[in-house]
Amino acid sequence: MIYKLKIPKTVPITIQWLVRLWIIYFIIFTLFRIATVFLFRPLNTSIGSLLPSFWLGFQYDAKWIAVILLPIALLSVHPKFSPFLSEKNKRWWSYYLALITLVLLFFFGADFGNFSYNHTRINASALNFAEDPVISFKMLWQSYPMVWIVLALVVAVVLLSRLFKKTHVIVMKKNTQEDIIYKRRWHLIAIIFLAWSVFGIFSFRPLKWKEAFEFNDNFKSYVALNPLQNFFTTLRFRSPSFDEVKAKEYYPVIADFLQLDSLNTSTNTYERIVEPGSKSLESRPNIILVIGESFSMYKSSMAGNPLNTTPYFKELSDNGIFFDKCFSATFGTARGVFAILTGIPDVQLSKFSSRNPEAINQHVIINNFQDYTKFYFLGGSSEFNNFEGLLKNINDIHIYQDGSYKSPLLNVWGISDKNLFLEANDVLKQQQKPFFAIIQTADNHRPFSIPEEDKDFEKRMVQPDTLKKYGFESLEEFQAFCYSDYCFKKFIEAAKKQPYFDNTIFVFTGDHGVEGDAGEMYPAAWTANRLSDEHVPLLFYAPKLLTPQKRSEVVSQIDILPTVAGMIHQSYVNTTLGRDLLTRKNKKDAAFIIHHDEGNIGVVTDDYYFIKNIRINKEELVSVKSNQLNLTAAQRDSVKHLLSTLTSAIYETAKWMLVNNKKPIMNTPNYNKQ
Repeated sequence: MIYKLKIPKTVPITIQWLVRLWIIYFIIFTLFRIATVFLFRPLNTSIGSLLPSFWLGFQYDAKWIAVILLPIALLSVHPKFSPFLSEKNKRWWSYYLALITLVLLFFFGADFGNFSYNHTRINASALNFAEDPVISFKMLWQSYPMVWIVLALVVAVVLLSRLFKKTHVIVMKKNTQEDIIYKRRWHLIAIIFLAWSVFGIFSFRPLKWKEAFEFNDNFKSYVALNPLQNFFTTLRFRSPSFDEVKAKEYYPVIADFLQLDSLNTSTNTYERIVEPGSKSLESRPNIILVIGESFSMYKSSMAGNPLNTTPYFKELSDNGIFFDKCFSATFGTARGVFAILTGIPDVQLSKFSSRNPEAINQHVIINNFQDYTKFYFLGGSSEFNNFEGLLKNINDIHIYQDGSYKSPLLNVWGISDKNLFLEANDVLKQQQKPFFAIIQTADNHRPFSIPEEDKDFEKRMVQPDTLKKYGFESLEEFQAFCYSDYCFKKFIEAAKKQPYFDNTIFVFTGDHGVEGDAGEMYPAAWTANRLSDEHVPLLFYAPKLLTPQKRSEVVSQIDILPTVAGMIHQSYVNTTLGRDLLTRKNKKDAAFIIHHDEGNIGVVTDDYYFIKNIRINKEELVSVKSNQLNLTAAQRDSVKHLLSTLTSAIYETAKWMLVNNKKPIMNTPNYNKQ
């Protein structure tokens, strides 16, 4: 079609070539969109319902094709820059197109990878990983067939470059030297058309990124968007922002939610000094906080998953205070660790707060553990996602990481989780003072490595259809999840042999969950509305100190440190949104959730999950207990209004806290690398 395309010879030769290039790029963009539908279309989404997405997608594509071709159209107005003036010009414009096509295909490839993992279009959040290029590259290299991917990218660029040159030759053959004319009105028409495409083709209002979200369906929105549009638009969300007026407006709602006293409300402050309660422990117990990588509740034995992936952790849960409806504030390790340590949901769009200089300095409750030695254990590097910068908020913390251990490296994430636990135990058993230790695991993450040395770990084999039915994408993911349980067992068995065990509170939670089919364990909303992304176990385990309880109210990972601090016979200062889960006082059960890429924010309660969108006028209320929302219209409106107000209050307050919950500046270094 491109070769046989007939264009009158009265049209300047450069414009003839531009028309063919436009068609080539249009085909590339369209094939990419079709591939997205073919690979990722949800079963309940029909092809016909995606036609409006394709039309809007065409408008976005026309914009970016115009961005690519405008330099040729503009410069070729002057004949000496025409691709047809000389062999030199032809060569330089060929280089330009090859480079642009390489960038374009790179974005498409990265977008497919992001879609397969996060189920969203690539956006400016990807730059978070570009800030750790070596570690990120190693993870990709160990997780994916990078040689074949790079080879395919190179081959595609070479083939398309040849196609561009072929069309150039065809245009030259169809036009004699006498036909090579430079009618500026044609160039002007081409420039006007391309400029109109950038503005919004066939429209008299600018084409905006947020229009894609007016479909009120994530997949339809992503089919419309192309990765270039999504990535470059979301760049503006990488700086923290807050509206102090809105934060003040919602203060009464937050004061009620946090049950602040009259002293707080009279001064509009969030800070409260919490004195030890009657049940606080005077034995000054040690604290070990284990943050499990991708520790998704619905994949576990505690959720009743028939694959019985975590039998040992279930045994621990039966003998501790276990919360079966704990939620991370969002998806992502950096955001999860930030929320746990600071008590603030990381609501910063497109950039992790751990990487934002304006948000990294935070007051943390751990500093109220007076005369406790603080430790942080990570199998890899604390520079990844700037965990090190976040940890600097903890006074005199001892950081153990890659290079601190005698165990061999397993993969890009450092030593294996089992060896991490055992080496941490070797350090902790030597302590003479109370300690607060954070252990962050990593093996339940691509590349899903399991050490050959762990011969006693049984790699169970499960059929692919069974794995998918119960929430797992691959056998490797399933085995890595089971390996986590094995590592927990090795750790607790080792700890039980040490004197510190009897006076230690072990806290286990996940940095986040993982999206997947939770339909065999939970009602539809947990899968359809991505609650499985954030649903994680929360266990306080101390058989000599705590009476076992099974707790089913909704809680958040931001509540962990206030709860731990409340167990110890000491006062502490809380300045954030976290609450002590073991001090009831008519507490409202709710956890805030944000899906940054879609712009969805909401709260999950014991009965409902409410979602609203910060970019478009969209609200949804679903039941978390059944597949039916058994409410009258009036009841539904009342619940939506209540939860909408709470959602906005937490969101606006969290934005304010990210840049205002400051830790006092220390004049001397306050952490130690081991």
